[in-house]
Amino acid sequence: MKKAYRVRKNEEFTRIITKKHSKASRCFVVYYDLKKEDHTRVGISVSKKLGNAVVRNKLKRQLREMVRMVIDFDDSALDYIIIIKQGFLDNSFGDNKKDLEKTIKACKIV
Repeated sequence: MKKAYRVRKNEEFTRIITKKHSKASRCFVVYYDLKKEDHTRVGISVSKKLGNAVVRNKLKRQLREMVRMVIDFDDSALDYIIIIKQGFLDNSFGDNKKDLEKTIKACKIV
């Protein structure tokens, strides 16, 4: 996933999360809002409860790869913040990817 497609600033994370549009699954909580730029952006958050820095970085790398496969950055109309939950550690890469696909498809602003 290119760096241009990432949400980086704390203010942007806060803006998206405070809109309170969210979907949750066993592995993820996905907050979403209408995009501000001409392409979709994704922010990733992993709690310290899930492991040390090495484990958290591994989880973020896996999630970035899943996001690259699941989201069409030029076609989608939303920005996303994805928070990894404890259930992510119990599943395989394929199961987590399917769960992410299902959660992302459920994200719609009415």
